[in-house]
Amino acid sequence: MTHVSERNSAGSNGAEGDRRPWQAGASRGVRKRSVTYAEAGVSIEAGDRAVELLKSKVKKTTRPEVMGDLGGFSGLFRLNTQKYKSPILASSTDGVGTKLVIAQQLDIHDTIGIDLVAMVVDDLVACGAEPLFLLDYIACGEVVPDKVAEIGAGIADGCRYAGCALLGGETAEHPGVLRPDEYDVSATGVGVVEESEILGRERVEVGDAVIAMRSSGLHSNGYSLVRHVLLGAGRMRLDSVVDDFGTQRTLGEELLTPTKIYAKDCLGLIEETDVRAFSHVTGGGIPGNLVRILPDHVDAVVDRSTWRPQPIFDLIQAKGRIEDTEMEATFNMGVGMFAIVSSDDADRAMAYLTGRGVEAWQVGEVIDGTGEVQMMGQYTRG
Repeated sequence: MTHVSERNSAGSNGAEGDRRPWQAGASRGVRKRSVTYAEAGVSIEAGDRAVELLKSKVKKTTRPEVMGDLGGFSGLFRLNTQKYKSPILASSTDGVGTKLVIAQQLDIHDTIGIDLVAMVVDDLVACGAEPLFLLDYIACGEVVPDKVAEIGAGIADGCRYAGCALLGGETAEHPGVLRPDEYDVSATGVGVVEESEILGRERVEVGDAVIAMRSSGLHSNGYSLVRHVLLGAGRMRLDSVVDDFGTQRTLGEELLTPTKIYAKDCLGLIEETDVRAFSHVTGGGIPGNLVRILPDHVDAVVDRSTWRPQPIFDLIQAKGRIEDTEMEATFNMGVGMFAIVSSDDADRAMAYLTGRGVEAWQVGEVIDGTGEVQMMGQYTRG
């Protein structure tokens, strides 16, 4: 027990008499009024309002395994272990990078969450895992409920497209660290895969077919270079209409195109064909990501002439005078996901993906080698 002695009535000169009970802020003088958390820049009420605006969207992402509702200290998910002989959990965490700057400049916030989910769940599915749930984190300079609700609505939409539950998250207000109009987002996802069905380099064999799936555009990588080349040195405006994009499409609209989510397409492809591995094309481009699923004794041959990258890639390269190797090490060049499948299943894989509305084609094959990606030919232009 702590004892605090009170000031005695003997006066102020005695050593014992000068002792006073400790009080917060006593050494700084008496405040005329108290200070609130909101005055320091953090509004609990605004955060609560944002959560209320999000609830209906989040409910649309629920799965039968989800337990409880929003508002708990943790999200609960009942894993049905009877579906598996040896279930393995897979996890992934990611953000969106400086594509956020474009969203903030345009004041459009309802699609960036789709990008966030795509970055996470398509990494999960690369090993064959079914995405189960996702947790998000939104940090902002000031919680504006409607804006946070727009961001969260995009995250919820992405979860619906991927078939996973938005199980919970955190919205943090960081005054003095971020400007009032600034925010950043990240998320962590968890999936499950049968141990005997984990995909990866161990399954890849000589003779396998390499199938490409068309990207929706830049996806969420390379935006620091994009902003430097187009908006900085190139002095382009986000509201500029670019003829090559078609249908009076502006640069801003093109740059904010949501990342394609392949999770359900890939899971279905696993059921329909003999898939060896998937490669999610993000930072590092085609060669930097495809190499991650190659064993040391094979190479993957990629024939550039089998497709034409979208016009945005031509614009970036021309404006920045960027070398081909730098473009391919930074951007997806029109391919968001690769599937390596048995050669016998190549036609079936392409037909299945096409039936789901995914543009897909055979871009190459696996040959004897040393674990490298061989980029061959030239891209189709015009």
